[in-house]
Amino acid sequence: MFDYETLKLIWWLLVGVLLIGFAIMDGHDMGVGMLLPWAGRSDVERRVVINTVGPHWDGNQVWFITGGGAIFAAWPLIYATAFSGFYWAMLAVLFALFFRPVGFDYRSKIADPRWRSTWDWGLFIGGTVPPLIFGVAFGNLLQGVPFHFDSMLMSHYTGSFWALLNPFALLCGLVSSLMLLMHGGIYLAHRTEGVIAARARAAVYVAGLGLLLAFSAAGLWLTRIDGYLITSLIDPGALPDPLAKTVERSPGAWFANYRAWPWTIAVPVLAYTGAVLALLLTRAGRTGLAFIASAFMLAGVIGTAAVSMFPFLMPSSSMPNSSLTVWDSASSPLTLAIMFWATLIFMPLIILYTGWAYRVMRGKVTAEHIEHNSHSAY
Repeated sequence: MFDYETLKLIWWLLVGVLLIGFAIMDGHDMGVGMLLPWAGRSDVERRVVINTVGPHWDGNQVWFITGGGAIFAAWPLIYATAFSGFYWAMLAVLFALFFRPVGFDYRSKIADPRWRSTWDWGLFIGGTVPPLIFGVAFGNLLQGVPFHFDSMLMSHYTGSFWALLNPFALLCGLVSSLMLLMHGGIYLAHRTEGVIAARARAAVYVAGLGLLLAFSAAGLWLTRIDGYLITSLIDPGALPDPLAKTVERSPGAWFANYRAWPWTIAVPVLAYTGAVLALLLTRAGRTGLAFIASAFMLAGVIGTAAVSMFPFLMPSSSMPNSSLTVWDSASSPLTLAIMFWATLIFMPLIILYTGWAYRVMRGKVTAEHIEHNSHSAY
């Protein structure tokens, strides 16, 4: 059986895998939603766009739900503190997500242009708002979140919703939006043909180039932001106690891991390599391979934030010693162990049934298919 320190590291990796899985699977759904008003110019074209993701979007939500549940069970202090500090932001995500189930299910029930246009814009909102807010959240984590713990280990958030919308966080939100827009555009180009596929490819080029610029700008900006360093001795195998350490803010601290472990530079390199390959493969018409390259790009972008911050999960800007890390915010050894074996059993099942569903419903979605199946299609 694994010791407590190893379990903490395993769950840092597993939560990262779940977030990357969410970005790959539900991310392309959201990217298609962002493209809906532009890629589909007529009602039939928009139905084609919606039908590329309609059969799968709810299954892909499993990654989002599982990721949230994993954070709650593995890192309860992170869950409680983040949902207190980011309460209104999380509510905005929730309300935006409301548009997706009702939009997919009711959009084509009534043949009224105003009705359908309203739900089209609802699906656009449901695809656009969550990636933006998730990116803004990561941008604030990299700058530090204004919270602290009292002597009873109760967290107190001292910031405001509007303070979250600072320039660096908005840039990170742009990175998040562009990477999912690119990912969704590749998927849409792969599942459609003709003018819709051409519009999707055009969006991929714009989003991909914008992503490379925005990701680079965020990295350069990060060199001017104070990172966090643990300056006292810690016991990675000890029970959680966020106040039992000393933390200092230091310029360039978010790049310390790359200096200490040079091999970690492969993670941001993966982001750039995946993005460039995805663009080249899309241009060559190899959209299936481009989607795989785009998935590696997503892993690289998310992994870059994780590696840069490690072992920090939620740094505190108002009281650095209250910062939450991998070592002092985890659940008990028994909880982590039980969850590990449950994940080992159920995650492969999720991957298997997802792969089966995509295999069964593979192929192009065409206008002819929509017109001949008007009552069964979305």
